[in-house]
Amino acid sequence: MKYDMSPITRIWYIDQSGQRLILEQECLRSGSLPSIAYGYKKCSQEHKMQPREKFCRHHELCRTVWVRKERVVKFIGYDAGEEDRRTKVADRDKADALYQKEYPLMEWGWNRERCICEMQDAGLPLPGKSSCFFCPSTKRWEIRTLYHQYSDLLERVLKLEENALPNLHIVRGLGRDFAWRDLIRADENQLAIPEVFPDESRPCSC
Repeated sequence: MKYDMSPITRIWYIDQSGQRLILEQECLRSGSLPSIAYGYKKCSQEHKMQPREKFCRHHELCRTVWVRKERVVKFIGYDAGEEDRRTKVADRDKADALYQKEYPLMEWGWNRERCICEMQDAGLPLPGKSSCFFCPSTKRWEIRTLYHQYSDLLERVLKLEENALPNLHIVRGLGRDFAWRDLIRADENQLAIPEVFPDESRPCSC
């Protein structure tokens, strides 16, 4: 199936030496956790928004639009069930001199369920959760899924958390008030108790 659309351009966060720097590498270098673990939402700002803005600032078409004192149209993919997210930034959107924000899914009235149906009808794969596999906002059941299904990724998470432990004073680990390693160990100990729970009714990690 073909669509009359421009090809997707991938952009990255680049460090001062011109090399791509991902958040995992940044945390390992600094012996820290993602900023959201400490209550600051800087991850998306540094690794998503800043690279995107830098790309647009140097893009010929964007620069042409701005020279004409016009605004580049930017489409935001909030679905119709996320109106509060749009409301929070309404004043900022209106005052933005560079971008005209558009929310097509909201305009069409498409909620999350409708989006899923449309993707399935078009034969497109459903995207996964948009977050890092070591995000401090990960739910406990998602951590357990990582443990059971993606052991290679979990190993990297535990390495990142262990690397930061000597520098942690406010939080205990990626779970803020708990370390992911402790959660995994607690589950392993519980599952090691023979015949406590029948296979079909284990309360977690099943």
